[in-house]
Amino acid sequence: MSLTFLAAGLLIVAATGDVAPLGTYTAAERRHWAFQPVKDPAPPTFTDAAAQSWIRTPVDAFVLAKLRDAKLTPAPEADRATLIRRVTYDLTGLPPTPEEIAAFVADRSPKAYENLIERLLASPRYGEQWARHWLDVVRFAESDGYEYDTHRPDAYRFRDYVISSFNQDKPYHQFVREQLAGDEIDPASHEMLVASGFNRLGPLRKNQGNQEVASSRTEVLTEMTNIVGGAFLGVTVGCARCHDHKFDPIRQSDYYRLQGYFAQTDSNDVIVASAAEQAAYKATVEPIEAETRKLRGQMRRASEEEKGKLLTRLEGLDEKMPPPMQAMYAVRDNPSGMTQIHLLGRGDYRNKGAKVGMRPLGVLLPDGAEELPLATAQPRKALAEWITDAKNPLTPRVLVNRIWGYHFGKALVSTPNDFGRMGTRPTHPLLLDWLASRFVAGGWRIKDLHREMMLSSTYRQASVSPNEKAAAAVDPGNQLLWKWNRRRLDAEEIRDTMLAVSGRLNLKAGGPSVMTQIDPELIKDLKRPQYWQVTKDRAEHDRRTIYLIYKRNLILPFMQVFDSPDTLLSCARREQSTHAPQALELLNGTLSNQLAVDLAARLKAAKGTPAARIDYAFRLGAGRAPNAKEKALALAYLDDPDPAAATEFALSLFNSNALLYVN
Repeated sequence: MSLTFLAAGLLIVAATGDVAPLGTYTAAERRHWAFQPVKDPAPPTFTDAAAQSWIRTPVDAFVLAKLRDAKLTPAPEADRATLIRRVTYDLTGLPPTPEEIAAFVADRSPKAYENLIERLLASPRYGEQWARHWLDVVRFAESDGYEYDTHRPDAYRFRDYVISSFNQDKPYHQFVREQLAGDEIDPASHEMLVASGFNRLGPLRKNQGNQEVASSRTEVLTEMTNIVGGAFLGVTVGCARCHDHKFDPIRQSDYYRLQGYFAQTDSNDVIVASAAEQAAYKATVEPIEAETRKLRGQMRRASEEEKGKLLTRLEGLDEKMPPPMQAMYAVRDNPSGMTQIHLLGRGDYRNKGAKVGMRPLGVLLPDGAEELPLATAQPRKALAEWITDAKNPLTPRVLVNRIWGYHFGKALVSTPNDFGRMGTRPTHPLLLDWLASRFVAGGWRIKDLHREMMLSSTYRQASVSPNEKAAAAVDPGNQLLWKWNRRRLDAEEIRDTMLAVSGRLNLKAGGPSVMTQIDPELIKDLKRPQYWQVTKDRAEHDRRTIYLIYKRNLILPFMQVFDSPDTLLSCARREQSTHAPQALELLNGTLSNQLAVDLAARLKAAKGTPAARIDYAFRLGAGRAPNAKEKALALAYLDDPDPAAATEFALSLFNSNALLYVN
């Protein structure tokens, strides 16, 4: 039994030691498509010559069957210059060079396209591009967020771990296990400790006058739990935090049993600073911490008026704190400090209900499946093993769907983080299952998924169809894939492309993140502006965008206008908006104007006639020669004796759809 009463306007439930029931699930709840076992369907077969000549991989057979059901035909194959630009951006996030384009167009060997894909998969640039997708999903950032937005100077180690994992083609099930439980798998391995920092990627609330409230632990556990549902399982488990899920068969007890796997988890900053650095840090910090403890003690006894004053002094002390010592952001199990997990009424830590142990989502288990006690050794490893079990129907489908979405512009399930009832159903369910079953059987290799998708005729289609009008009338959203979806470059791709085209791109990989020069007004608004220290080596400012600082309360304006996510929540897919500030940023922004000067100088140094330099500029930025109208306009403009004309021409190239979009 439990006693309920009202206090401060809240319904309080006093826990009496009850254990929440395990719960049962109806046959109808279990029948939802995403909870069904992954099938291994046979690809459709065709006997006509047209189909047989178009089908290059089983992917095409599944797509063609849907097209024919709708009486649609696929678009022709894109030209080779378009294909190399498409493939290069998809796999590396950078434009191909004019020399690479010319070589591919001239290469008539039967394996030219396959060789192109293999070369790009082997490039270190591949990991930088695909790590960015994963970092979006797991809401990676290098600061805490909220009011103080404390800097996390060593978070870059997790970013580098992800880049390295993609470049190694680390099996996905291993990748998942390392992030959830690397410290339990091998606590002596630096790589595993860094990987376990996944559990600390979420925003963290800190308040000077209220640092250790019980709500903080609840928020941390909530962050750890919610990301498991969104990133790995594609279900909105967070909706069951306050009550049973309104749409999906996820009980509130399911949510807290999933949270139970993190009951022992504590943060663990593994210091890598030298002994001398540690001693100097201690000498600086100890007096500040002593004074801070003294002021907090006074705050507990102070009147409200004395508290605006003590809090101000606390904030002043906080500004004197040096940046943290070099460390690896990891986690560890702390059985002695284990949190007892309760159902929380309305998600409020003060409203504790029945206790729970730990157990995966009940709808995927037999009725009556027992829970494990919270004190079980290596709990997160047990969770990771369940998530990556070959029989788990969610994990492989979710990952395959994500990869497909990044390649084709729209995922087979257009809600990649929500495979529940409020998400969309797959447009090609048999194809999704065929890819998922192949993925698991092939050892969970992501590079094999790229090959399956990119070698298909479906992927090689042009972005314009000769039957465009008729096809659009039947399938306006191109869900049946009768052409390839044209896309705008992401924010990182635009900046990296301008750097590459101007000749300034610095391909240095890894290491601490770069802080660039930004508007002083933006820095002034930060709670701790002293932590924004512009990187002194200016060559570092020209590195790929993934190596710039990702700070929650200060998204770089260039990134923000081009739809970079806010990193507070998992970003399942980036939006593609079009609005005036984008053009204003590219026309008037400091970066684009500086790089336009460099591109103009690069073009001036190129040999040949003005027409030849215009041709070179378009091949650099658009991956093709200019058409007749573009060339005529450019020649007429550059005929102006004003020396600024060349820079203005370069700036216009940065603003052109030919550069900003991939066909």
